[in-house]
Order: sequence, then C-alpha cells, then structure tokens
Amino acid sequence: MDTLVDSAAGQFELNEDQLVIQDMARAFAADRVAPHALAWDRDKHFPADVIRETGPLGMGGIYVREDVGGSGLKRLDAVLIFEALSAACPAFSAFISIHNMGTWMIDLFGNEEQRQRFVPQLTSMELLASYCLTEPNSGSDAAALKTRAIREGDHYVLNGAKQFISGAGDSDIYVTMVRTGEDGPKGISALVIPKDAPGLAFGANEHKMGWNAQSTRQVIFENCRVPVENRLGEEGDGFRIAMGGLDGGRLNIAACSLGGAQSALDKAVAYASERKAFGKTINQFQALQFKLADMETELSAARMLLYTAAAKLDHKAHDASKWSAMAKRFVTDVGFDVANDALQIHGGYGYLHDYGVEKIVRDLRVHQILEGTNEIMRVIIARHMTAR
Repeated sequence: MDTLVDSAAGQFELNEDQLVIQDMARAFAADRVAPHALAWDRDKHFPADVIRETGPLGMGGIYVREDVGGSGLKRLDAVLIFEALSAACPAFSAFISIHNMGTWMIDLFGNEEQRQRFVPQLTSMELLASYCLTEPNSGSDAAALKTRAIREGDHYVLNGAKQFISGAGDSDIYVTMVRTGEDGPKGISALVIPKDAPGLAFGANEHKMGWNAQSTRQVIFENCRVPVENRLGEEGDGFRIAMGGLDGGRLNIAACSLGGAQSALDKAVAYASERKAFGKTINQFQALQFKLADMETELSAARMLLYTAAAKLDHKAHDASKWSAMAKRFVTDVGFDVANDALQIHGGYGYLHDYGVEKIVRDLRVHQILEGTNEIMRVIIARHMTAR
C-alpha cells in the first residue's frame, strides 16, 4: 500500500510522525505477529506474551493521556496502527483495540485516583483490559442490560452475565456496564472490576468461526463484590460512558477490516501473477483484471472514508458520529467482500489454511456484527439525516 493516501483527497497526505507510527506498527506486525498468526488460529492460542510486547511501543494506551503512560495520539494515528497490525492478524489487532477502549474509558471518565491506580499498568500492558457491555439477551438494545449491581455499604453486589467478551478469562481488568437503578439508559453505571473480584467467574471458551487468536467467554457475576470506589463517574453515567467509546471503537474495527482485506488483496495479486491456466498467468485474463481493479477501487474508497471519519472524530466535528457509523458499515462490508473475492481468486488453494486467505475471511466476518451491527449503523446514519 502506498504511504501516501490518494492525493486527490488532499488532506490525507500522512505527515512524518504518522509515517513513523505506521512503519513501526508494520515492522512489529511482520516480525512478531505474521509468522505465528496461522498457528495461533489453528491452536486457538491467545498470545498474551506478544500482546504485552506492544506496551513498550506505546500501543497499550494509544489515545490515552501521557501523564499515566499513554501515547497521547489521535484517532487517525490509532487507525493507522490497527490497520498495520491487522494485515498480520485481524484478531490480534482487534484485541489491542478492545484493550485500548477499556483503558481510554478509565483515563477519560475515571477520577484522578482511579487513573493513577489502574491506567499506568494498562498502558504498559502489564495488565490487559476487556470491555463488558453485551449480555445474553441484550446486544443491539444495549440499554436493556439486566446485570444488577445492588449497593451494600462500600461495595456493589453484582449478579448477571456478559456475553461474547473478548479476552474474558485472560484479561486482568473488566470495564463493565451494570444496572444500578431504573430500567433504561439512566439506570446504568460503569464499574472497573479486577479479575480476582470475589464472585467473578468465566464460561467456557466459545468455539467460533474466526477470531481464534483471542478468547471469547461469558463473564459471570454471582454475588460478585466490587468496591464503590471502582465506579466511573456517578451512578447513571454508565450508558453515556458506553456510548462515548463506540465512535472510536467503530473506527478501530473498521481499520482491522481494512488491514486484513489489504493483506488478502496483496495475496490475490501475488497468486494471480504466478498461477497459470490455459498457457498464461491468470492475471492476463481480463475478467480477473476487472475483479482486481474493483477490489482495489473499493478498498481505496473504504480507506478514504475511514481516514476522513477518524479526522472528524479528532476534530470533534458535529457529524463525527454519523461518519463513524458510515465508515464502520462501509469498510467492514467492503473488507469482507474483498477478502472473500481474494479467496475465490485462489480457487481451491484459497480454501486451505496454509495460504492464509480463508483465515482472513473468517476473522473479518464478525466485524460486520460487533461494535453495533451494520444494520444498526444504517439506523444511526438515517437518524442523523432525518434530524437535520
């Protein structure tokens, strides 16, 4: 991929610092992630040791403030990092993005004591973070969550469960949305829960289509006791905190789709230049040339939309949420389609694990579901349009 984003868009010629960030992430991904990605996927191995290596590189708190060990970078910088990491393994990159979301929430919404107590160990990757919002019976309708936290003195007692939690059982810190009050969004609060909290348990690791390089389990609360001092903000602030993280999370997961799809396209171009049929390499057939041209065009358009959305979020533009939803919807759809087309170009070899393309297809499929389904993204976009 060119280091310069299409100059026709003008504003997205990467500056020197961004090129250094991009090169650093690419080098780490090529050296420490790519050689192991297929084995991690095959063995369903969570590479906590390699994940922790990203801490000294500043990836444990990309857009977290520097006084607690964060890198203090922008959302566009984060997109470049996740795009680069996901070229080696989308599942690895996606977990780093989830850890960053949890760390950022504590940094932004926590008080000073909480920031100093939790965040330095998270930015260094000494501790890993997971984010717990979804429940067995509440996904898109997040405000309907049922996990109950009842205050008893200086503790909350929690009962309920969270579903599809990335890193569950492996992470050390769980930023969790619970119900402390009335039904609906106003009754939700946010708690920072350590792994050793009494009454906290985890379900079995789920058998998934993709994302096998990160664990996915239920997080179960059975009379789980959490200190009141671990609450972020006031009671009732939880839904606002949860929604505050979604715009950035949508950009991050879109970046993971973009990097994975770019890797699949690169593999397809290389394969088409080597594979011969009917006496010539298959990249000499016009039908395949047209397919490659469409894949390149769609992916370039996706990249420009994502970078624009990230810049809008950095500048706190009034329509940043709409652009984040548009980017998440478009980039994850295009990313999956490009990866699937890359598999088709490989023919039967694309279906084999050793070629790495089918893994990308499996990993990217879930990006159209999480951080808000792409159907919900359309709802958000339409609301912004009709509310003008």
